[in-house]
Amino acid sequence: MKLPFPQTLTEASTVLQRVLGDAAPNLAQLRAKLPDALRHAFEPKPPSQQDSRFLSLSYDGPEGSRPYKLYVPSGYHGQPVPLIVMLHGCTQSPDDFAAGTRMNEAAEAQTCFVVWPQQVKSANMHGCWNWFRSGDQQRGRGEPAIIAGITHQIMTQYSVDPRRVYVAGLSAGGAAAAIMGESYPDVFAAVGVHSGLPCGAAHDMSSAMKAMKHGSRGIIPRAGSGLPPAIVFHGAADNVVHPTNGDAVVAQAAGGARLHAQAEDGATPGGHAWRRTLYRDADGMVKIEHWLVRGSGHAWSGGNPAGTYTDPRGPDATTEMLRFFLAHPK
Repeated sequence: MKLPFPQTLTEASTVLQRVLGDAAPNLAQLRAKLPDALRHAFEPKPPSQQDSRFLSLSYDGPEGSRPYKLYVPSGYHGQPVPLIVMLHGCTQSPDDFAAGTRMNEAAEAQTCFVVWPQQVKSANMHGCWNWFRSGDQQRGRGEPAIIAGITHQIMTQYSVDPRRVYVAGLSAGGAAAAIMGESYPDVFAAVGVHSGLPCGAAHDMSSAMKAMKHGSRGIIPRAGSGLPPAIVFHGAADNVVHPTNGDAVVAQAAGGARLHAQAEDGATPGGHAWRRTLYRDADGMVKIEHWLVRGSGHAWSGGNPAGTYTDPRGPDATTEMLRFFLAHPK
């Protein structure tokens, strides 16, 4: 008698019952007689992070090409899920940035894709996104077009919820994230800017250094534009990108709207004190969230020391950004 190979415990029991006949008169008794190893082999296993994938991929488009890494969570089975674009800072790589922020681990718990575009040395010798060049600050041109192209490539190859696509970054990556939000508000539902600068803060290297050192007050969105809902993190002791740049990102995100500000102070146990300011619109909805971390420098707040530019003593920027993102579908 030729029988199909069993795929589940029930199928295994059925096959054995057909073979043994009256030796096992009911399914419950048969299951009890199965050896533990066989019984466990056929039991369904819950998904785990071991079932996730961190893929090395590439994009090639009209404005150029870039490698990137994509985190596919174990809970993804073809259903529409959120997508987070993470833009690293200078001298960092996707692996370094992923280790420092632990965004993959946070996204695993919430079943989100995370894409990590990589800047190449041929485009910037320090591995920085070129946020300070006018040719890389506009929709459809330069690096914004490349990052948007990577985003669209993932959205066509996987099932992504188009209402829940987000972008975040650190330092130069934070400035690039602000540019992406301002240039592609139809794509990104919310933006996270950590230790970054507002869109249009500079137009060349000289003005970039000035904005980084002294701040970029007075920067406003271009006519008819602005940022989607934004969460901003900045260290009050940042001596690389002046903290007033965080204020400028907030002002740019507000876009001239009258928002009600509500501040609260707190502290990380054994770590830094912080002030969080919520900016609500007339309907009471939070449009902007601004975290100023006292005592922290140019580093991802609450990050893992396994990555560069992290400060584990601060509030967890990864957790707070993901919470903010998922609360702001487009």
